[in-house]
Amino acid sequence: MAPPHATDYSSSAPVDSSAPVAPLFKVNSPNVEYTDSHILSKYTYSNTVVNKQADGSMIVEPVEQEYHFKTERTVPRVGLMMVGLGGNNGTTLTASIYANKNKLNWRTKSGVHEPNYWGSVTQASTVRLGVDGKGNDVYVPLSEMMPMVNPSDLVIGGWDISSKNLAEGMERAQVLEYDLQRQVYDELAKIKPLPSVYYPDFIAANQFDRADNLIPGNDKRAHVDHIRKDIRDFKVANGLDKVVVVWTANTERYAELIDGVNDTAENFLAAVTASHEEVAPSSIFALACIEEGVPFINGSPQNTFVPGLIELAERERAFIGGDDFKSGQTKFKSAIVDFLVNAGIKPVAITSYNHLGNNDGKNLSSHKQFRSKEISKSTVVDDMVAANDILYKPGEHPDHTVVIKYVPSVGDSKRALDEYECDIFMGGRQSISVYNVCEDSFLASPLIIDLVVMAELMTRIQYKTGEMTKFSSFHSVLSLLSYMLKAPMVSRGTPVVNALGRQRSAIENIFRACVGLAPNNEMGLEHKIWQ
Repeated sequence: MAPPHATDYSSSAPVDSSAPVAPLFKVNSPNVEYTDSHILSKYTYSNTVVNKQADGSMIVEPVEQEYHFKTERTVPRVGLMMVGLGGNNGTTLTASIYANKNKLNWRTKSGVHEPNYWGSVTQASTVRLGVDGKGNDVYVPLSEMMPMVNPSDLVIGGWDISSKNLAEGMERAQVLEYDLQRQVYDELAKIKPLPSVYYPDFIAANQFDRADNLIPGNDKRAHVDHIRKDIRDFKVANGLDKVVVVWTANTERYAELIDGVNDTAENFLAAVTASHEEVAPSSIFALACIEEGVPFINGSPQNTFVPGLIELAERERAFIGGDDFKSGQTKFKSAIVDFLVNAGIKPVAITSYNHLGNNDGKNLSSHKQFRSKEISKSTVVDDMVAANDILYKPGEHPDHTVVIKYVPSVGDSKRALDEYECDIFMGGRQSISVYNVCEDSFLASPLIIDLVVMAELMTRIQYKTGEMTKFSSFHSVLSLLSYMLKAPMVSRGTPVVNALGRQRSAIENIFRACVGLAPNNEMGLEHKIWQ
């Protein structure tokens, strides 16, 4: 039986961990081999290298490199541990997984509703696989491109500074309809979050009254070891093959970057041992996961991954991802600015106003915590602006203002107003205003599913180039998760990509490479030339 801090939504039938997932399709190509345990593919990666000359001209050279990919076909039994389990996102996601697993229906004034995973790119979107014999497009679910975890099979657990069980947390969140809450209440009441780390200086003082479920003491190294033991115990108690940890707790203030404290891996480890005041709770969880070899994803905007922690993850070859869930307003912004700039229209000012009344909004009413969110929201258009030197001179950037206000009466139903002021043809002006209303947790919860499903999948994919003698895992910083994150992390020296279309294409095309398929293209030559 699962311990009281976990819930098992997997099938009641025994899980055969030795059985690979049967694919919806198989690629008929000499570049692909299916074994009982792996998908093996050979892939030619084409790129274009541009050499800028002193006179301003460019020499362009097409280049190719051969990659070999090896993907484990067997989908493991996976646990999801959330930091902030008892909050809006944690309770909404857990209840929703239970509703999907058990095919619950619930009634509202608009009728009867059925559970779904809408809003999840892995579970509710399709990709163009190719064309049929008549040239018609053929689409398949993204989840069928590779052997992925079914979110309904996740085992849920985690930590929270509040001792309320998940049923009480769900009531407090006021996100789900009452008829659904009623049906999942007893199951969620069995789940009590594990004690968590609480360093008052890192979150708003208005969170103090929730903090009654804490790991004792002030020894930060002891806190890391405590969390590591929690992960191991959870894994054993639930018969898990793998665990993924996601931070969905409060936004912290930015940690101060200090030479000799968090600038290198060794200095950061020493700072943890010394319980230095600039080691944040989220960094404690990240360190525990790195040392346990468990993927850790930061869903809030603070700088959890200080330079020393990133260096440590790279050294230990542990997977990390962040920062800050990209749910509604920012996701739309990264799409519309990409559209405008690519259409030759120049955004000169972007004003984003938000008000919400959930606990996230309450925490963000503190200036230091708001500053973390402001940074993650404000940098989302940088790469798109930098891509067009016709519209923008060097150093030029749109005026970008972000405002967040706490209004308790609106609860989780976030209001977001964006105005885009643009320069257009011959000195003209265009103003675009967008008003969005949606429960924040209904947008964020599917992102957690995607982050967990894709992070776990990346632990089963390896690659090798012609120069390499053995297969290797991908880089520790999981930039492939950028589609779901406002301020995506990248490895050192790698440019940040915020444009939503490019992020989505990267997901599709890496999956295609792993099954030996060329990247999708939209040329449609079969329809544009004389036959």
